[in-house]
Amino acid sequence: MKISTKGRYALRLMLDLATYNTGEPVSIKDIARRQNISEKYLEQIISALNKAGLVRSIRGAQGGYLLTKPLKEYTVGMILRQTEGDLAPVGCVGEQGAECDRRDGCVTVRIYEKINEAVCGVVDNITLADMLDWQNETADTYTI
Repeated sequence: MKISTKGRYALRLMLDLATYNTGEPVSIKDIARRQNISEKYLEQIISALNKAGLVRSIRGAQGGYLLTKPLKEYTVGMILRQTEGDLAPVGCVGEQGAECDRRDGCVTVRIYEKINEAVCGVVDNITLADMLDWQNETADTYTI
């Protein structure tokens, strides 16, 4: 499985919202500047996240976006599935696995199921709070 630019940017966007989570809305313009990502592209991503209820839009001059849940309730898998869809490595496994006439006699499907379980086991157990902690650890380590 390869995560697209859209998925990677969604994670960066959500981490930025977590970093600047002061109770005040965060503008897409500010996120775009800090993350060096096109504002137009972030608008497409935030729209999907907003429709999914992961963020809340505030209109007006002081508007922007807010997270709708505590950081520990967001998983990387939750965020990626909103931009990537099913994270399965092939179409015949995963949450939306397609019907396959060969499945009963297919040995390789076991491999794909194990890959899917491993990926989901990772992304569904890392939270936005974990990512923020890791970011803060990185920021705290510097040398003179």
